[in-house]
Amino acid sequence: MFQSIDQVRQALAAQQYIATEEIATVVYLADKLQKPLLVEGPAGVGKTELAKAWACAVQRELIRLQCYEGLDETKALYEWEYAKQMLYTQLLRDKLSDLLKDTNSLADAADRVAAEEDVFFSQRFLLPRPLLRAINSPDPTLLLIDEIDRADAEFEAFLLEVLSDFQVTVPELGTIRATHMPLVLLTSNNTRELSEALKRRCLYLHINYPTVQAELSIVRLRVPDLSPQLAKQAVELVQRLRGMELKKYPSVSETLDWARALVMLNAKAIDDKVLDHTLTILLKYEQDVQRAKRVLGEFKGDMDDDDDDSRGNLTRFNPRRGR
Repeated sequence: MFQSIDQVRQALAAQQYIATEEIATVVYLADKLQKPLLVEGPAGVGKTELAKAWACAVQRELIRLQCYEGLDETKALYEWEYAKQMLYTQLLRDKLSDLLKDTNSLADAADRVAAEEDVFFSQRFLLPRPLLRAINSPDPTLLLIDEIDRADAEFEAFLLEVLSDFQVTVPELGTIRATHMPLVLLTSNNTRELSEALKRRCLYLHINYPTVQAELSIVRLRVPDLSPQLAKQAVELVQRLRGMELKKYPSVSETLDWARALVMLNAKAIDDKVLDHTLTILLKYEQDVQRAKRVLGEFKGDMDDDDDDSRGNLTRFNPRRGR
């Protein structure tokens, strides 16, 4: 377990995750209090990466449950391998014949088969899904429940019991309790409102798009081959795009993809040609691309001038200060 907030920041930084003071504090408290952590924010700001970095920092296996519409408890907890059960039944046919050869009635035969059903409803035929794997693991784990807002409200209600007790009941096997209490991180992209009951059981953290300096630090850490001047220009352009009215804003992961593309193209500057050929790495809708192109001339002029007025324009477009 972490001994201080500074230790959290250092441990996450060792995994190439730059954590703010708020992020480090909430992770520290979640670790100490053994409480699930719910992380909300726009897609691509590093919520899933936080789980990966946290798991590596504390040397725990990361078990990921990817949520989606229609996800139910059987897909999240366990399934019986019926095909394997049938195969074993065929292989053990002779043994079954010996078992039933001296029975006098159908009821007697059914009773004898029922007495042996533990053979076919045992852990060897149980296919564990992420929730059961996290509960049943012999070693400490970190359970990532990714994009919980994509799952139905019914699944969210089922999850409350699991998060409260960290135990599940398999009718044929009984109650299975967690050997080690897993760390739990849930992510949400805010596509729907989560229940108060779920939020009450979790510590809460909201991660927004990073500031210019924070995102520049991320780019320099993850893409060290990109020149400092080009990294600065790239981040400033991404920040400006986020200040526009777009259908989808560029995520931090897309900023990193773009930075890597600039390195691969041996770009010396962000000129018209580079922008025309690579803008779709950042923007994934044609209407966003066309809208963005209308401001690229202004941006190019800002980069050429690189003066205080240019930085003032960036401030006006900063989405954290309002549009």
